[in-house]
Amino acid sequence: MGRGKVVLERIENKISRQVTFSKRRNGLLKKAYELSLLCDAEVALIIFSSRGKLFEFCSSTDINKTLQRYQQCCYSTEGTNIPEDGSQALYQEVSRLRARCESLQRSQRNFLGEELEPLTVKELKKIEKQLDKTLSEARKRKTQLMFDRLEELRKREQDLKEKNQQLWIKLEEAQRLPAIHGVGDPSKGDGNRQSMMHPSKFNYVEPQPSLQMDQTSIRGKNKYPTPKWFP
Repeated sequence: MGRGKVVLERIENKISRQVTFSKRRNGLLKKAYELSLLCDAEVALIIFSSRGKLFEFCSSTDINKTLQRYQQCCYSTEGTNIPEDGSQALYQEVSRLRARCESLQRSQRNFLGEELEPLTVKELKKIEKQLDKTLSEARKRKTQLMFDRLEELRKREQDLKEKNQQLWIKLEEAQRLPAIHGVGDPSKGDGNRQSMMHPSKFNYVEPQPSLQMDQTSIRGKNKYPTPKWFP
């Protein structure tokens, strides 16, 4: 049975990725050599590993001459066949965007702590500075959000205090209303107060004549006659 289709995607394991890179690199260099030898073609191959190490192959003695020839073919208007529909410019734009995308992906992996081995001290300091700036901005934003939330809670607390005060005022007014109605209507007054004010509740006592006698009149037998009303 044949092997299944290999999914072309980034290998997450560093060791497996390095082993695969070494195998594919050697195979690619071998193919470039065979192509230049069998077909008498001028071949230049440049490879940069994830650690920044350079691998190159050139069928001629100087790779710079091959690169200059490449630049003349791509950017010179003489001796080139540029289609009228501008597909060459579109291809260059796609290549530029692809390189930019790869650079951003590499930077993202570096920010996540991956593939830091090939970086120089200067590049590591640059990443550290960017991470410090990002961390500072994140803390600043978090603090701002916390202050906004605190201010919102203070406003809610003030609103609740005002509503509570209004409720207390309404409650006091509701408690004063029955007392006011009770004073205005005699039928709803205090029963004890009515009983105290009713004349029938008082005990009327008739006045009695005062009795004043001298001690000499008591000692004497018949000096003064006894009043008729005296018992």
